Amino acid sequence: MSKDYTTSASVAEPPAETEEVGTGRAKRERDGGAAGRNGREGSVKETETARKGPPKSIWREYFESAVVTVIMALFGMAFIVQAVKVPTGSMQNTILIGDHLLVNKFIFAPGPSLPFLPQRDIRRGDIIVFKYPGNPNNRMGDNRPDNQPFKTNYVKRVIGLPGDKVEVRGEHVYINDKLLDEHRVTADDPGHNAPLEIKNDPAPSGTGPYTVYYDPITRDGGEDLSSFSGFNYAVNGQPFNVPADSYFVMGDNRNNSADSREWGVVKREYVIGRAMFVYWSYDESLPVGNDIMDKIGAFFSNTRWSRTGTMVK
Repeated sequence: MSKDYTTSASVAEPPAETEEVGTGRAKRERDGGAAGRNGREGSVKETETARKGPPKSIWREYFESAVVTVIMALFGMAFIVQAVKVPTGSMQNTILIGDHLLVNKFIFAPGPSLPFLPQRDIRRGDIIVFKYPGNPNNRMGDNRPDNQPFKTNYVKRVIGLPGDKVEVRGEHVYINDKLLDEHRVTADDPGHNAPLEIKNDPAPSGTGPYTVYYDPITRDGGEDLSSFSGFNYAVNGQPFNVPADSYFVMGDNRNNSADSREWGVVKREYVIGRAMFVYWSYDESLPVGNDIMDKIGAFFSNTRWSRTGTMVK
């Protein structure tokens, strides 16, 4: 009997030993797996920390924001819009002396026009900003620091397109032997950078989409601008044919505008863009004191607030 019990015991023991071994192995595997996961998680956290780097200071964030803003502003000024100031009265009263304009540079961008982009060709009546091409008939006038060829910006209205025949007869402009429809108004120039003073004698004439201004003597026929000695193109009974890729431009203040009648056409490559609207206007005809507080006060009192946002057309 004892022998049988011994045999039974010897047979029953191996499973118990196997369970202990298996339990130990499973525990080691669990411990090892947990350690492996913890190791991997720790490695990921360390990698993420190393990738993010130290936290940025507030000054660094401000600096990076400023750099991005400057880059975007430079890109916009180079390709989309540009700000210009009007220092002369050649476009009065459409544009006043002291007006600050935003110019759309993208609308006349060279290259093929895509249907989903706001691009188009230059049209008659557009008010464009361009680089002054210089006066081949008066090189001395081009020596003034405020009148540098290919540097000074001019603002004028497009009258003649490429291939047009242009002729000026008194207060009338003819395009291809047909009278150009303009709204002609009588106005006096008071000087001192002030706007033109509108007169009703002679009464306005024409129903064109834009207004041009002549002094009373010209409108009465007493002064023929077409025979003015300073004008050389499309005057004196000599029509002018506009070359290809060029434009004949004139100021709306017809008695006081140095334009294509004087120095010729504007080539397409000199056109900067189309004048859009007035973003600020300062009346330079009003007095300004010498004291700093007077100048600050004049900024508010001399600003033409009503012209802010005025569309140029």
